[in-house]
Amino acid sequence: MYVDFDTLKDNSRVWVYQSNREFSADEMETISVRLKNFVNEWTRHGDDLKASFDIKYNHFIILAVDESFNQVSGCSIDASTHVFKHFEKEFELELLNKLNTAFKHGDHINVVSLADFQKYVKEEKIHPDTASAWFRNFKGAANPLRYPFSGHGNTHGLYSDDLLSRLFYRHTVVHLHVRPALCRK
Repeated sequence: MYVDFDTLKDNSRVWVYQSNREFSADEMETISVRLKNFVNEWTRHGDDLKASFDIKYNHFIILAVDESFNQVSGCSIDASTHVFKHFEKEFELELLNKLNTAFKHGDHINVVSLADFQKYVKEEKIHPDTASAWFRNFKGAANPLRYPFSGHGNTHGLYSDDLLSRLFYRHTVVHLHVRPALCRK
């Protein structure tokens, strides 16, 4: 059952789907309508899932489920993945490629492969002075994750395995794997 995103509990399970390009206005409308219909009918073995989604920066779709209501199952996760695969095919974009990374330069979101990102860092084409924020996409339980979606700050407290914290020790990171309550506009 679809609920307003802002009403989901902070410990809801979250998936972030990062597009390799910005969505057009028509794509945003189509995706929103179809996702709302999907989420409204989304079940786990016949039991409703309390879920919602949000679209940020015309690049990121955040799907979240309140597992205190009903937990997702492998079949329900597969059903959601099928929806995103359909979007990829219909709109000729990538949403499931976790080897892409995004960073913000001014008002523009840039998406490059992780290999290219590392190459650009070594070549000093990307560094803390040229990009205002990096985006980390993540799926899983949201409650242990601390950083607001649109927040800016330093890297103190970043996970030690974070590629970006290994590449730079001072930069802004926009963490997409956050509590739904912090994803509000």
